Amino acid sequence: MRMTNKIMQNNSLYNINNNKVLQDKLSTQMSTQKKLTRPSDDPVVAIRALRLRTSVSELTQYQEKNSPDANSWLKVTAGGLGTVTDILTQLSTNANKGSNKDLTADDLDIIVENMKLLADEFYSTGNLDYAGRYVFTGYRTNTPMQFTASDVADQKNPIPSYRITEQTTISSFDMVNYTNIGTLDGLSEYNYADGTHDEVETAITNKDIHRVRLAYDNLSGVAGNVPTIEIVKKVDYDPATQVYTPDIALTLNDTSTPSIEIASSAEEAYKAIAAATDAKVMYIPDTGEILFSDAAYEAFDTAIQGANGADTEIRIGYTKSEWNNGDLRPEHYFACTSTDKLDPTKTVAYNAEYLTSGKEKQVIAYDVGYNQTIEVNTTADEVFTHNLKRDMDDLENALAALKNIEVIKESLKGIVKGIDKDAKPAEYESAKNQLDAANKSYEYIRQNMHELMGGAITKMHTYLDVTNVAVTDNGTRSSRLELISNRLTDQKTTFKTLQSENEDVDIADVAVNLTSAELTYESSLMATSKIMQTTLMNYI
Repeated sequence: MRMTNKIMQNNSLYNINNNKVLQDKLSTQMSTQKKLTRPSDDPVVAIRALRLRTSVSELTQYQEKNSPDANSWLKVTAGGLGTVTDILTQLSTNANKGSNKDLTADDLDIIVENMKLLADEFYSTGNLDYAGRYVFTGYRTNTPMQFTASDVADQKNPIPSYRITEQTTISSFDMVNYTNIGTLDGLSEYNYADGTHDEVETAITNKDIHRVRLAYDNLSGVAGNVPTIEIVKKVDYDPATQVYTPDIALTLNDTSTPSIEIASSAEEAYKAIAAATDAKVMYIPDTGEILFSDAAYEAFDTAIQGANGADTEIRIGYTKSEWNNGDLRPEHYFACTSTDKLDPTKTVAYNAEYLTSGKEKQVIAYDVGYNQTIEVNTTADEVFTHNLKRDMDDLENALAALKNIEVIKESLKGIVKGIDKDAKPAEYESAKNQLDAANKSYEYIRQNMHELMGGAITKMHTYLDVTNVAVTDNGTRSSRLELISNRLTDQKTTFKTLQSENEDVDIADVAVNLTSAELTYESSLMATSKIMQTTLMNYI
């Protein structure tokens, strides 16, 4: 091969340029501490770098954002549940104090008032929020658990009317004690002898009555407020249409036996059911109670047992339009339909799936790892049931009855003491009979109050057990999240190490290579300068 000076010049310039390119590459690596400046430098390393960066980015999202957010939610929930536990413990303590039979009505009044305040705080805890999101209201994180004072006061946008369907079983029936004090009610020192309040001890009756206590009271005064009670058999479910065809067991003034009658007052209903010997059912809109006579309950229980037993679902439908501050929003608990009071054509259905596919928890879950999610929320119906408020209503009603009969009894004591037995034997005998009747009534009512307080202890422990389950569940999720977070930290460290090994350069090696390239460059310049000193012109 013939080698000319021109060829040698071109080769020298080409090699010098390559050396400069290498110096530039090493200098860039020295400055950036990265192996690559463009994917074409090393496609294999570039592809691996993209994959590792994606993994590190995902792990960073899980570890630095998702996990802390989930942990904060769980901590806020734990704090709320801790408050609920303390409240229920105090309620149990108060109920224990109230079960002392030596306490007067005034003493019990103080205890019941304190229990009501604690119950209000119990439900207020359900409005706990985290970063503007209510933690106990499932997917409806922008809606509080209770109606607020501003909701009630806003007359331009009144709270809608709700048609509510409670789904329950026969186990929700309870027994309520009723003492019929007859004509003693309203008796005082001014009217005891007018002939309208004559009563004798044998006329005083006491009876336990079967009852369904609805979630809400104050249901009166609404047009079309017709309660229905339906028995839903499992065999009535049509998988194709996902609809139950319920057997109508009881409806208002139905031709079936028994039918539901609406009572104008609780006293009227209790008296009627206590005296009933046939199948009789009465609905009390003011107190939200449905009372069953013994015969009616037996017939209903027989129908339930015939529909696959005690677990058979019972659906109770009713309407509530008047709401107060602190009332629990039905959309967090029941299948219901709201109707705008200003525009009845506007309706919103909530939880319709409860009536078909069944009730499912509204789970809020965070992605905290590869294919790993963790549930962070506890829903209102798991802890904040309506029962506590209704228990307070029972205690308040029982206390009112006790205070009433205590006033009557004390009045009659003074009356009997002030009558001359010898001068007015007939009047004395009548007053003495009234006092005996009042004493008997007082014993019944005081015993009922004692039993309610004793029962409240058991109920508070039941609610406490339910809350402890939620506390344990929340704590278990927190422990699992901590384990996941620790694993994420390890994974992130591992992937960052792999990323560094794949992308980062060894500074010592680059420094040595750069120095070597500089020496090579300088040597090539010297060699080229000597070669290029002689050309063809030197020989002409």
